[in-house]
Amino acid sequence: MARGKAVELFLVDGTPGGMATAGIADWTGILTSARRDQLSQLYKREEANSNGVYILLGNDPEAIENTWCYIGKTENFVERLRDHDKKKPQWEKVVIIASLQRSFNEGHWGYLEARLVEIAKNAERCSMPDNKQTPRVRKLSEAQRASAESFLDNMKLILPILGVNVLRSSENTVQSDNAQIASSPVFHLRRQKDGIDASMQLIDGEFFLLKGSIVVASWETSKARSQATVNSYATIASRHQKLVSDGSIRIENNRGVVTRDIAFTSPSAAAAIVLGTSANGRARWENDEGQQYGVWEEDNNS
Repeated sequence: MARGKAVELFLVDGTPGGMATAGIADWTGILTSARRDQLSQLYKREEANSNGVYILLGNDPEAIENTWCYIGKTENFVERLRDHDKKKPQWEKVVIIASLQRSFNEGHWGYLEARLVEIAKNAERCSMPDNKQTPRVRKLSEAQRASAESFLDNMKLILPILGVNVLRSSENTVQSDNAQIASSPVFHLRRQKDGIDASMQLIDGEFFLLKGSIVVASWETSKARSQATVNSYATIASRHQKLVSDGSIRIENNRGVVTRDIAFTSPSAAAAIVLGTSANGRARWENDEGQQYGVWEEDNNS
């Protein structure tokens, strides 16, 4: 069973969409997120005048999950962000990651920058055109590397709380969740008449449609009867087409082949992409024992 974590989240200006800081009890790290229009406020903060790594985020309609991302390191956040404010038009939000005790040197941050870029590229949840090359992982001592990896685990835990999901994938969760991953069964959705054969796994609160799944090649919207249904179908059909366009689904022999693990917020959303029509995912997905996902969830929670 995974151990609990006491995460300290502080809304600097008291609003959910504003500047926020996050950390973990008895941890020296601090993550601060801010919108681009809040840079002047961010520059006044102590952690902004130190070294560390950072993540710039923006909107990219052509990207996977519509997210543009840039990851970097700096010896001074204020100086680097002022430069990016002039030269990089795409970003709308920044998360800076620093150590309150300034216990990490340039080597530690270089190591973490390389690991963050590597993880984000492998997760395939954003476009990273300005991180074309993954930085070389710095050579650290065994003790330094262990310290940096522990720091990274806490970063991966906190970033989704700040609305940053670019590192999340079915293969990349913090070490303490391994027991949960191992016990999470794989569910299947099959339709013999057109060869549909998909697999899904619940990992860290997200429903991953697994690589290699066979899904429909296109989404049918003509069956919708009400305007509300038309709108709902159009939204799902648009996402299916987006997944085809960005290569997440490859069309072969009039079927779709999933090329990467794709995250969804519900089993029904995953089922809809698989079947090409709306579906009750709690009833359609079944594990190897033939147990429906909804029944498994109820049993697991009892």
